[in-house]
Amino acid sequence: MKAAVVTELGAPLEVRDVPVPQPGTGQVLVRLESSGICHTDIHAANGDWPVKPTPPFIPGHEGVGTVEAVGEGVDPALLGTRVAIPWLGHACGECSYCVSGWETLCEQQRNTGYSVDGCYAEHTLADARYTVPVPDAVSSTDAAPLTCAGVTTYKAVKVAGVRSAERVAVFGIGGLGHLALQYARVAGGFTVAVDVEDDKLALARELGADHTVNARTADPVAAIQALGGADVAIATAASPKSFEQAFASLRRGGRLVCVGLPADGVLPIPVFDLVLKGISVVGSIVGTRQDLTEVFALHAAGRTEVIAQTRKLDEINESFAEVLSGTVPARLVIEF
Repeated sequence: MKAAVVTELGAPLEVRDVPVPQPGTGQVLVRLESSGICHTDIHAANGDWPVKPTPPFIPGHEGVGTVEAVGEGVDPALLGTRVAIPWLGHACGECSYCVSGWETLCEQQRNTGYSVDGCYAEHTLADARYTVPVPDAVSSTDAAPLTCAGVTTYKAVKVAGVRSAERVAVFGIGGLGHLALQYARVAGGFTVAVDVEDDKLALARELGADHTVNARTADPVAAIQALGGADVAIATAASPKSFEQAFASLRRGGRLVCVGLPADGVLPIPVFDLVLKGISVVGSIVGTRQDLTEVFALHAAGRTEVIAQTRKLDEINESFAEVLSGTVPARLVIEF
């Protein structure tokens, strides 16, 4: 099979012919149809984070394809099923997090495309229990970004506890933000889109944003406070300044939900404002299998729209460069 392989952290990926893996106990072999490109994949390939993956490995955690073979202990009825392979590739299923609906916090988790080979390949293995069926009404090209960008921002809106008629500011209208905006609207929120690119703000308006702010030409804090302040600010951009602006845009009692991962990893918080204004700051990681099932159901019902462009596996390094340049309208998806 053809696969894009990280042979050395920080080096360009190599598209190689490698053996098709065989499913072991509890695993399925999936012939991939699509695989979304997430900024996390670039961090993985570069070894940007404290816990680094070990080369050689295959990145990618937004995979969608058909189950082609099953390992011991897996129901053969899964053969031919179209499934999604998310970031949470495996969890223990027994710890306090797993049994209380927070499997994404399991300390024994394995992550697709990071600690186990992922979806930048024509085939991949997955833990059968942690794949999620894709409804017929959801295309593979749409399902791929929903498998990470979708479920991550859906969970952020859930964690924020967005209520009807609350004002929700989304900082960064890209692969994550364009979906966060839509989930905030599904929850009944009035939305404010913040970005530094006019074309992304135009996209936000097309997706139903009530207000837009170009943070390059205007002060988003002043603009949002002039509206009465945000009840919820969702920070998706990997920019430390945007996190500070998101915090400052909140009204009393507001909630800041941190989703993006700025390179320096530090968020300066004015404790005086945090305490006296009763502000909450929460980190939100990807959603669970149940969350992804709900994400697919919403999309199948026509409640959300995925903005994506397709690429081929051979274009992976050029695609990474596009993502880093900020020129991608929302999401890139590899089609096989």
